[in-house]
Amino acid sequence: VCLIAYHLLFAMFVWSYWKTIFTLPMNPSKEFHLSYAEKELLEREPRGEAHQEVLRRAAKDLPIYTRTMSGAIRYCDRCQLIKPDRCHHCSVCDKCILKMDHHCPWVNNCVGFSNYKFFLLFLAYSLLYCLFIAATDLQYFIKFWTNGLPDTQAKFHIMFLFFAAAMFSVSLSSLFGYHCWLVSKNKSTLEAFRSPVFRHGTDKNGFSLGFGKNMRQVFGDEKRYWLLPIFSSLGDGCSFPTCLVNQDPEQPSTPAGLNSSSKNSENHQFPAKPLRESQSHLLTDSQSWTENSTSIGKGKA
Repeated sequence: VCLIAYHLLFAMFVWSYWKTIFTLPMNPSKEFHLSYAEKELLEREPRGEAHQEVLRRAAKDLPIYTRTMSGAIRYCDRCQLIKPDRCHHCSVCDKCILKMDHHCPWVNNCVGFSNYKFFLLFLAYSLLYCLFIAATDLQYFIKFWTNGLPDTQAKFHIMFLFFAAAMFSVSLSSLFGYHCWLVSKNKSTLEAFRSPVFRHGTDKNGFSLGFGKNMRQVFGDEKRYWLLPIFSSLGDGCSFPTCLVNQDPEQPSTPAGLNSSSKNSENHQFPAKPLRESQSHLLTDSQSWTENSTSIGKGKA
């Protein structure tokens, strides 16, 4: 039983580690790259309002809701593209990464939209692997200190193995717990340190849709794939449903059927621009709730 459990955990650990390393980070699609004419306009225009006007015209049909701290369109000079929401430029990879979390030296790769699920599973299975080794080695570790082991060189290997597994378990448990918290809040490591800025201002919970929907964004709708290092995350990494707490002045007003009490109880304002088809179904429950509230309000009227 111990051998089967050991090799099962080892196989899942290696599989998820392999996928985290060799899964290429996803870059913004072609629609976010500027055309040749737009690049020429940017080169001619000085930095300022004219420069931003060119970017605003280029981004008018793109599903972009975040801005810089000054309220400007997020633009990457190195890649010459308009940054999608949650996209950041990695100085190590020298390219923009979709939903970038961080650049991890342990896997020599950027952790982002394409491999974030694999990274979480790598942390989970490596933690279970170390805990299993520490638990099965504990009885021999105790015998080492009570002189219950034969006086051979092997007993020092047992001591080293227990210490290594225990120390890695402590560090991995803190790191895995932190990323579980990030998933529950629908945040990346970068967003935890610097909250995303929307048109209405900074909103640290702008992308949070609730625990269940946040989990589904990373792990997908099919629960049978959750524990396997198989890509099942929702969306394309370029657009994300948002939950805007404050009213955005560029968005349409609240539908007439919603009264103030229902608005306060839901406390959600969604973007007016259409979302990607693969992401829009995450808002189905909220949208159906809105429609029901509207019909009830009309019935009472």
